[in-house]
Amino acid sequence: MRLARPLLAAILALGVWAPFASADSNPNNYDCGGHIEAGKARPGDDDTQVLYVFACSGPITGYQIQPQLGDTGFDTDVSVFDLQSNPVTTDSFTCTGDFPGWGVNCTGKYSGNYNKVTGQFTIATKLCAEPRVDPLLTVVYATVSSTGAVTQSISGPFDLGRPHGCPTSAFGGKTRIPAGGFELGSTTTPKKKPPMKKAKKAVHAVRS
Repeated sequence: MRLARPLLAAILALGVWAPFASADSNPNNYDCGGHIEAGKARPGDDDTQVLYVFACSGPITGYQIQPQLGDTGFDTDVSVFDLQSNPVTTDSFTCTGDFPGWGVNCTGKYSGNYNKVTGQFTIATKLCAEPRVDPLLTVVYATVSSTGAVTQSISGPFDLGRPHGCPTSAFGGKTRIPAGGFELGSTTTPKKKPPMKKAKKAVHAVRS
């Protein structure tokens, strides 16, 4: 199904990311994306607050945020908002994990429709200091049948990218999952290997 122009424009205005024109309904292949930026200061917390925002095409029951720098804390309650930034009262998440640690695990309910999941975590370094934080997102969806059988699906990882609002640096655009799928920092397409030359058969002179 192609997104209507008003819906796509609204999503772009929210600054999340541009979703695929045709979303896959398979929960193992969802269309998800988002970004990070400076979060709101918290009284008594001197660490750097990082705000993350993401959206998905379909429903999920959990997700993980995995920053490569490690986190020193995180929101335990995370809210969901629609495209007009109104709270989606039926959707929310509860998050747990170790801190300091290397990931935040959240469970709850999300209805999909590209509504925005919004939360924060903290890091011990400045937001724009290199190497800048660049978290990965993985989402899961679990259902239970009438017989009690559990079906679990997983999509990702998705790269939320480096923080918005930071000055340009030499590492700009070098995310953990490059768009082309090449090594981090690669800016060129790998050269194709030349075709292997066939070995010439040895010709032996026949003496008369």
